[in-house]
Amino acid sequence: MLQTLKLLLPALLPSWRFFDAIAPSPRIEFSLLQSRTEKSVLWQEFRPRPPCVPASVMLTRMVYNPRWNETLFLVSCAERLTVNPTKHSQLEILNRIKADLAGDGASETTAPYLQYRLHFVSADGEELTKQVTFTSPVYPYSEDTSA
Repeated sequence: MLQTLKLLLPALLPSWRFFDAIAPSPRIEFSLLQSRTEKSVLWQEFRPRPPCVPASVMLTRMVYNPRWNETLFLVSCAERLTVNPTKHSQLEILNRIKADLAGDGASETTAPYLQYRLHFVSADGEELTKQVTFTSPVYPYSEDTSA
């Protein structure tokens, strides 16, 4: 019984050594473009965090929060892209951005191309610095890509 408890206790009370290092996580921004050759100027944050979350919503999210789980998956893909870029991670992020935009009803009024980038925000004294670590190729966003 004591041996079982020793094995179970670390799972119930995780150690502070769970993570190898605590570092800033990459953030995802996207830009909608009119042509493949257009330079992205207006970058929008993908899934920005709300400035305030009511207590009732926080309690519900502690039990059921599939959107946040998916966001954590995207952070994992973004971290992999900065270390070892793979087509799979690139397409996972692209497909989630497309799905979110389609869910927001933006697909009817947006540009035919899409590009995204990853960046880290870190504190340098009292200043925040932004370092872009990955910029995706330009992908077709809508069906009409004749532009």
